[in-house]
Amino acid sequence: QVQLVESGGGLVQAGGSLRLSCAASGRTFSNYAVGWFRQAAGKEREFVGDISRSGTKGYYIDSVKGRFTISKDNAENTVYLQMNSLKPEDTAVYYCAARSQSGQFIAVRGPYDYWGQGTRVTVSS
Repeated sequence: QVQLVESGGGLVQAGGSLRLSCAASGRTFSNYAVGWFRQAAGKEREFVGDISRSGTKGYYIDSVKGRFTISKDNAENTVYLQMNSLKPEDTAVYYCAARSQSGQFIAVRGPYDYWGQGTRVTVSS
């Protein structure tokens, strides 16, 4: 079992920045790739990006590319989502999820074994 806890959400003005954290406990975190998803009110949960087990490279959807960065610290069992130049359309509950399956840009929910409870991000215009 892996337990994931997100933190760092909040209210920010458009153009601002937030850094979300996803802290893991349980099994060896380096054995898992991690994805970030988000769900806006009334919408389906959307894949944002993911990072490999080693944390060497992140992959992103086009709408956040160049603004969001995912990093992974296996020593600290934590994954970060740095969000810059935030826009009102980034408003959502953000979830991290861990998967043992390898690969890149795994945008569907099925392969993810563990999920956090979510942290809310609100971007005001």
